[in-house]
Amino acid sequence: MKASVDKGVCIGCGLCPNLCNEVFQMDDDDGKAFVKITDVPRESEEGAKEAEESCPVNAITVI
Repeated sequence: MKASVDKGVCIGCGLCPNLCNEVFQMDDDDGKAFVKITDVPRESEEGAKEAEESCPVNAITVI
């Protein structure tokens, strides 16, 4: 499973790292989310999918 964040769409709400901080983190420079590890570990898959489904602007893709 791979995760990505479209920084052009992200509004920096911080929800994704709150749901799955193993995969997502906020960038100190622009205040937007980014993926710390592209390949999502099996134990983090559920949290990554929850972050994708919860993103208010659909900036996260997990496939």
